[in-house]
Amino acid sequence: MSNLSITATPPSKTPVLVAICLAAIILPLSFVSGSIATPVIGRELGGSAQALSWITNAFMLSFGCFLMAAGALADEIGRKKVFIVGVSLFALLSGLIGFSSNLLWIDVMRAAQGVAAAAALAGGSASLAHEFSGRAQTRAFSLLGSSFGIGLAFGPFLAGLLIAHFGWRSVFLSSMVIALLSLSIGVTRLNESKNPNAAGIDWPGTLLFTAMLALLTWGLMDIPVKGVASFEVITLLLATLVLLVLFIVVERKVSHPMLDLSLFRYARFIGVQALPLATAFGFVVLLVLLPMQFIGIAGMSEEQAGLMMMALSLPMLVVPLLAAFLTRWISSGIVCTGGLLIAALGLVWLSQSIASQNMLATLLPMTVIGIGIGLPWGLMDGLSISVVPKERAGMATGIFSTTRVAGEGIALAIVGAMLAGFVGQGIAKITPNSDSASASVAIQRLAIGDLHQTQRVLPQASAQQLTEIYAGALHHLLLWLAALTLISAVIVYVALCLKKHIAPQPVNEALYQQDQ
Repeated sequence: MSNLSITATPPSKTPVLVAICLAAIILPLSFVSGSIATPVIGRELGGSAQALSWITNAFMLSFGCFLMAAGALADEIGRKKVFIVGVSLFALLSGLIGFSSNLLWIDVMRAAQGVAAAAALAGGSASLAHEFSGRAQTRAFSLLGSSFGIGLAFGPFLAGLLIAHFGWRSVFLSSMVIALLSLSIGVTRLNESKNPNAAGIDWPGTLLFTAMLALLTWGLMDIPVKGVASFEVITLLLATLVLLVLFIVVERKVSHPMLDLSLFRYARFIGVQALPLATAFGFVVLLVLLPMQFIGIAGMSEEQAGLMMMALSLPMLVVPLLAAFLTRWISSGIVCTGGLLIAALGLVWLSQSIASQNMLATLLPMTVIGIGIGLPWGLMDGLSISVVPKERAGMATGIFSTTRVAGEGIALAIVGAMLAGFVGQGIAKITPNSDSASASVAIQRLAIGDLHQTQRVLPQASAQQLTEIYAGALHHLLLWLAALTLISAVIVYVALCLKKHIAPQPVNEALYQQDQ
């Protein structure tokens, strides 16, 4: 751990590193805390199941959509400016959410918060690269990654603790405090920097990409409400396809595209993109699904649920470092593939524990999943630039980051729709004569873990029946997630272990040589 120590950083640069790492902590903290807070927000403010889902989805969607645009803006007008504006806006919105009593405005502000998070991450990362060089830069980015791990690992427990003692508003107010602390350090210590060769923002590509992801997520989230064959859902998905075609056409014609499509000619680059998608379906969605199970169905307190979730997230503090250590003897492709296989095994095991409705029995499989996902998690950022030519590393990093964040938002929407479908099958069996409107509301409510409201809508169904329906639905969903993780492992193995000598002159020579 000594190579990650702040004391190894030049004293004049330490405040810069602290400011950016504090900002890095609040980004995953805001995501996981939002999922823990959602059930209690629903109890206090009410709102539809779809509106409550947007508390998490709006943040992830806007974060993923604007990450590449924020990076281009940082290069154009200044990294420090974008970082300071992003963190300031994040702090302001966190405070406003903490005092809001309107669910619609909370959803809108969470979307704006995602844009602020994109600016903070893009500006902070670029500033870090400018402030540090050589081995100091490697240490700085390692500490940045560790900061993300801290936010991810302790976010659920911190959120549960705050909610239990101070209410859900304290979750967002605590993020505001951390953001203000980062701001107070960074304003005077960060140096401004720009890219003198910046080509500007690809506005047509950015707008098309954002609209495409928004319509896709909206369509997926409408499936539980209106059905997959409904006119609205089909229209939204077809519009997504049209925007995708337009986006490809535009990106092939503009001189400085937001997304360089020619990078997808590299098989190994495609394989690397499978890693964040696998971690989204095999890990990130569990940060939302499992709190709903623990709090809404099993009746745990937010504090207890936060403690339970640490079994899943704590391995992220240690295992990524172990993964880097293992690459001394084993290729990074094999380590990533092995990690995904372990995670798939953990998901199958977790599905059996959920089916038995033994919550304590979920701790070990959750730990196995965290260990499995932690292996590729520690390597995939380096791999994203090691599998393309050196001069295209910047674009590769931007695409990878966008795939990671946007993929997490889409994964949440897909998983939500699948869970609602499985819940619907169970409700149809026990209430064959209930009217369709009541059944639809009950499905939406139970799919977000709101057992109390589901019983009010379907009084003829007992709590035990509804609990069994949810457990069965989650059991089947986890098996599907295990299958997706297994398929991802195959793709990663084929692309990273079998496809060699594809990308000349990689940036990260050490990783590339290990793969050979």
